[in-house]
Amino acid sequence: MSEPTVHGAERAPSLESMVRPVFDAHWRAPGFTVPNATTYPWQWLWDSCFCAVVWADLGDDERAIQELRTALAHQGPTGFVPHVTYWGDERFLEPFWGRSATSAITQPPMFGHAVVELVRRGIDVPGDVVDRSAACLRFLLEERRRTRGGLVEMVHPWESGADDSPRWDALVAGELTAEAWYARKGELVHALRFDDAGAPVANDECPVGSVAFSALIAWNAAELARLTGDGALADRASELAGALSTRWEPELGTWVDDGPTEATSGRVRTLEAMLPALVDPEAAHVQRALDELVDPAAFGAPFGPTGVHRGEPSYDPATYWRGPAWPQLSYLVWCAARGAGRDDVALAVAERLTSGAVTSGLAEHWDPDTARPGGAAPQSWTGLALTVARTAGL
Repeated sequence: MSEPTVHGAERAPSLESMVRPVFDAHWRAPGFTVPNATTYPWQWLWDSCFCAVVWADLGDDERAIQELRTALAHQGPTGFVPHVTYWGDERFLEPFWGRSATSAITQPPMFGHAVVELVRRGIDVPGDVVDRSAACLRFLLEERRRTRGGLVEMVHPWESGADDSPRWDALVAGELTAEAWYARKGELVHALRFDDAGAPVANDECPVGSVAFSALIAWNAAELARLTGDGALADRASELAGALSTRWEPELGTWVDDGPTEATSGRVRTLEAMLPALVDPEAAHVQRALDELVDPAAFGAPFGPTGVHRGEPSYDPATYWRGPAWPQLSYLVWCAARGAGRDDVALAVAERLTSGAVTSGLAEHWDPDTARPGGAAPQSWTGLALTVARTAGL
């Protein structure tokens, strides 16, 4: 496989000239960035958190703050934040979700990290945004049901953000067609269990302890707790990180999900399953995982890392969540490498992410070996490549 051909000195200027007009075109009232103007015309939770960071790097502090405030606008009384808000069409998908204006599930709580990143850039984040972020993290850490191993249960595959990951295959009976996937996901929505305030707290048909979901909860909580000095939140995050460490499987070189899929699809080597590298206190686990990211026999690729380990039967770089390179996951493993002091891995991921973003035309995802675009294009969260390029000095 050849190395990326975009030269470092050209990347950041080229990226900014691509990212800024996309963000301006994707901005919507009452203050959020659509992922894509045609395919994804609503507000998604973790997309908006990533977009807030990019807005900050584009020098628009006001939009960065408004992005987070709008994402948290429909927070419930127990802290729950929905993963989609249907601004301007509150009846959209109401029969599907059983409620108007929003979905009935959440998504990775990236607002903890986003708040910290804005503060690092000298932005004065309002107290209500910080408080709402902490409240949702406490909801996930304290109100969500836990697995026997102590992981936070995900109540629907969409909560992971990795919608059709091979990790969820065991939740679908029979042939894994697109139609079967969607039908099963609808059934899982109807099986949600809510608290008295209408927040989803469990799902007996999807009691999966996703290591990816738990890792992002623990990392965002730890990041925010360091900023605010919230000792209780820090303790909760540390406890969850410790539980994640016990899910490491050295023979596979990955962390294994807890719950009903742990002996089947919960063992598939996917990129999102490497996210415990953000928080696992056992350095040996983290170092092994980071090595896998740049190994061409594992996840390494010129425009990668790949979304699924090359050795997995399900690996297919042309199929949604079966192997393409995803910019938001590349960003997160780049954060993990930086946090672990692995400058070699961080630089490699940064170079490949920025090259993939430019070559694919800011696509939603792309072939990790060729950067052939996949999904919607341009996609807002691919603007994260600008953040990475500037931080890495590319």
